[in-house]
Amino acid sequence: MDANFKYRFGSVEYDLAFRTHIMGILNVTPDSFSDGGNFFEVEHAVGQGMKLAEDGADFIDVGGESTRPGSESVSTAEEIRRVIPVIEALTKKIQIPISIDTYKSAVAEAALLAGAVIVNDISAMTFDEEMVSVTAKYKASAVLMHIKGAPKTMQHNPIYENVTKEVGEFLQKRLAAARDGGIAQIILDPGIGFGKKFDHNIQLLQDLKSFHILGCPILVGLSRKSFLGAILNLPPNERMEGTAAAVTASILNGAHIIRVHDAKEMKRVAMVSDALKFRSMSTAQ
Repeated sequence: MDANFKYRFGSVEYDLAFRTHIMGILNVTPDSFSDGGNFFEVEHAVGQGMKLAEDGADFIDVGGESTRPGSESVSTAEEIRRVIPVIEALTKKIQIPISIDTYKSAVAEAALLAGAVIVNDISAMTFDEEMVSVTAKYKASAVLMHIKGAPKTMQHNPIYENVTKEVGEFLQKRLAAARDGGIAQIILDPGIGFGKKFDHNIQLLQDLKSFHILGCPILVGLSRKSFLGAILNLPPNERMEGTAAAVTASILNGAHIIRVHDAKEMKRVAMVSDALKFRSMSTAQ
């Protein structure tokens, strides 16, 4: 079995090693790569958040800025305007933990005051030097993700000598910085699709277990991503089966949390994957 990863998120406690947990994606943006504009209005976003919870999500990850390859940044004020009404409404309607997907400390602080309990930062808190202290101040948990470059340019020929080693070293440094800054509960994300070519993504998924040495739960976000499109030659809204296959592989290779658009379907995939994973592990013991 994995290490003891009993984490408390507000009033909810999860044992992240006991089963795979589901983080539902809620993009409050007009331009996200897969569902941009679908939930841009507050009412629609809140409804989708409630649906994700009903469909079995363990977390809702609310984001107000698209970080797809080539995306433009939005102002702090605009990002706050998008996400805070949604977080405030959801915290009154559902009990599961809310995560804020941002790399800006001012957005994170506003979200934590509104009821979020997790900061999910694509830069592992390197884009904004205040992010560690703000997260620690509110005793929030952190998701630290690897990225090479910035969203606008990250897919312009990223190069690694050894992608798994370099991602691991980066995450180790950021983990130490976060802990030194007072963040107690940390989740690590290798950053599939963030400054990686096709082969880099495949290698990282094959090597997920190597990140267990860092002693934190591993989150993987691969829902509908472009490497699946490259395999299937299909647009984002037709990558459900590809996502399911990649989710299964990531769970069997050591993921603890999967970040997905389709919570109901991927929860079922995770249940079967967990049965295979834990049966094989108990048999090996």
